[in-house]
Amino acid sequence: MAEEIQSVIWQDGVVRLLDQTALPRREVWLECSRAEEVARAITEMRVRGAPAIGLAAAYGVALAAVHADCREASALLPVAEEAGRILRSTRPTAVNLAWAVERMLARVRAVQVLSPEDAVAAIVREAQAIAQENEAANRRMAQLGQALLPQKATVLTYCNAGALATGAYGTALGVIRAAAEQGKDIHVLVSETRPFLQGSRLTVWELQRWGIPCTLITDNMAGHFMQRGRVDAVIVGADRIAANGDMANKIGTYSLAVLAFAHGIPFYAVAPTSTLDLSLPDGSRIPLEERDPREVTHIQGHAIAPRGTVAAYPAFDVTPYRYITAIITERGIARAPYEESLRRLLEEA
Repeated sequence: MAEEIQSVIWQDGVVRLLDQTALPRREVWLECSRAEEVARAITEMRVRGAPAIGLAAAYGVALAAVHADCREASALLPVAEEAGRILRSTRPTAVNLAWAVERMLARVRAVQVLSPEDAVAAIVREAQAIAQENEAANRRMAQLGQALLPQKATVLTYCNAGALATGAYGTALGVIRAAAEQGKDIHVLVSETRPFLQGSRLTVWELQRWGIPCTLITDNMAGHFMQRGRVDAVIVGADRIAANGDMANKIGTYSLAVLAFAHGIPFYAVAPTSTLDLSLPDGSRIPLEERDPREVTHIQGHAIAPRGTVAAYPAFDVTPYRYITAIITERGIARAPYEESLRRLLEEA
């Protein structure tokens, strides 16, 4: 049985985060007792991946309530709202973060009639419910997605969309893992994912722990392997999906989608419905995070470019819906026209 990985854990009033900046060399656990500490960990990408930062944010709001020391439950609301404001400001692209904060604040508003102790307990339970639902959703979409893969396949994936990025099991890597657990002969091409190297540092680490064969390639090798007929499918996660099916994901995803389309290779996005943002008509409205250019000129603190180099780091790009073969969610598989299929998934829930 594959080893289970959890990257975000609530334990005795503390949020424990597996520091993803230390992997693969060291497994370091951070202990956060305040919402501000969770926010800092999200900003510094110590916890990353759309579902995982949503889960961490939910626990961050719970931390604020636990440590508020209020005499009336009504006093918890401004404390939670301030925590939510701090957490929301960390990373703008992944909609899961704002979704989780809003859900937590709705629970805070609903429990104001309770005693402070009961209200805090209910708030913590809400965050734990998000975690449980998240894992169940991951496992459900993994089972739906693995059915799309043939019995023998080489799958190319990008960035990291495994248990590290989602809190448990995984989205894109969850599909790959479920296929392997079904006995399918799966080999994974892992694109390194510059500049933060989530593929080489994190995805390979997870696949090795699960015993799934993989080969690491540099990002600019993908077209070569597709041209040689050595890629059967591309599977990635997503950080936000607009109503028309356009999706934001780690910078470089768009290039892979265009390459896959040119070579007739199916391109699948795997994401929970909390990643859908049907309030946005298309991907041009998705806010794209710009990160510190130093993350391009340096790798883990070591300079790889001359001093004074001007660099840019848009952390995400937008893949137009026409390049996406299907979007796999826990509620079903959506195909074009996405305006209809995505809305139907939410309406039928």
